[in-house]
Amino acid sequence: MVSIAENLERVREQITQAAAKAGRAVNEIELVAITKTHPAEKVREAVEAGHTVFGESRVQEARAKIPELPSNLRWHFVGHLQKNKIRHALPLFELFHGVDSLALAQEMNRIAAEDGERPRLLLEVNVAGEGSKFGFSAETLRAEIGSLLALSRLSIEGLMCIPPLAEEAEASRKFFVQLRELRNSLEKEFAVKLPQLSMGMTQDYWIAVEEGATLVRVGTAIFGERPKRQKD
Repeated sequence: MVSIAENLERVREQITQAAAKAGRAVNEIELVAITKTHPAEKVREAVEAGHTVFGESRVQEARAKIPELPSNLRWHFVGHLQKNKIRHALPLFELFHGVDSLALAQEMNRIAAEDGERPRLLLEVNVAGEGSKFGFSAETLRAEIGSLLALSRLSIEGLMCIPPLAEEAEASRKFFVQLRELRNSLEKEFAVKLPQLSMGMTQDYWIAVEEGATLVRVGTAIFGERPKRQKD
């Protein structure tokens, strides 16, 4: 059976190759190892292999898992954040990848002000306009970016997307290009810096790197298939 350390090495190597193909420096890309539903023991294996940046998508699971692990690890929140979980989530995560509405951002800003937090975040864009996915449309984001940037407690650092599930990795490329081009146009139109692009998962992360990703979110390729969630 292939170890988590070997899986990590394989993913890192593929990121390095994709960066070289695109003429990018590999240190521009951060690998976020997605640990949702995987136990702390598996995370420790990745830590022993030298990895320190991890992602969770459920606040309750993170609150139980993070205290079991070394305190020097860096945690990103990669799921849909519910408003009633914001106060618990803010102290746990250094970056929120999927802020998907102005209303959620406003509530984060309010709670951050009360609790003395200054969250860093990315804005999720629904690149394919899928009804089943969260996120801003490009038009809505353009209309609301001024209001978002005015939220004084929040540091908006870039954009994030989840393309439609596809059999071929190459099918994701056009959505990654779309996100990058949207970021570039927002930077010009609103004179703002949005350096981070969170895009690419197990099935397509190397394509994302070729198209400018600065953060890739990889779980299954590192930790294996997620265990089936037990019914309550």
